[in-house]
Amino acid sequence: MASRKAVTRGKAAAKRAQRGSSNVFSMFEQSQIQEFKEAFSCIDQNRDGIISKSDLKETYMQLGKMNVNDDGLEEMLKEGKGPINFTVFLTLFGEKLNGTDPEDSILSAFKLLDPNGTGNINKDELKQLLMTQADKFTAEEVEQMYAVTPIDVAGNIDYKSLCYIISHGDEKEES
Repeated sequence: MASRKAVTRGKAAAKRAQRGSSNVFSMFEQSQIQEFKEAFSCIDQNRDGIISKSDLKETYMQLGKMNVNDDGLEEMLKEGKGPINFTVFLTLFGEKLNGTDPEDSILSAFKLLDPNGTGNINKDELKQLLMTQADKFTAEEVEQMYAVTPIDVAGNIDYKSLCYIISHGDEKEES
C-alpha cells in the first residue's frame, strides 16, 4: 500500500514538473523553439544535454574569443540556478525576452524618427541618436546591429525590416 502511494505521489510530482516547465514552451513559436534547440546544440559541445563551463569556453573559442574570463562564465552559469539543460536554457531566454517591446511598439518609435513616412531612416542619424540618447549604444553595438540591418546604397535603413529582425531574429542564416 505504501509503495502504491509513493508511485502515485511520484506521478503527480512528475506531472506538476511537466506542467511547470511546459509554460516556457508556450512563450515561443515552434520555429523559435527549433532555433533555440539548434543554438543549445551548438553550445553543448560535449553533447551531454547540459551546458557547462567547458562548453561555454569552447563555444567562445570557436567564435574567436580566446581569453574568456572564468568568473564571467561562472556568472553566466549561475543564472540557471542549477544545471542548464534545454528547458532551463529556454527559460533563461524567456526571462531575458520577457518585457521586450512588441514589434508594433518598436515600429511606432521608428515612425517618430520618420516624419515624412518614407519607411527609412538615415543610418548616420540613427547611429548618432543611439550613441547619445537614453541607454547609449557603443560604436561596436551599433556596428553589430548594422551587420544584420537592411541598408540601401544611399545609407538609409528600412526600419520596418529592422523591426522584424529585432522581434523575430535575422532569417538570412536560413537561406
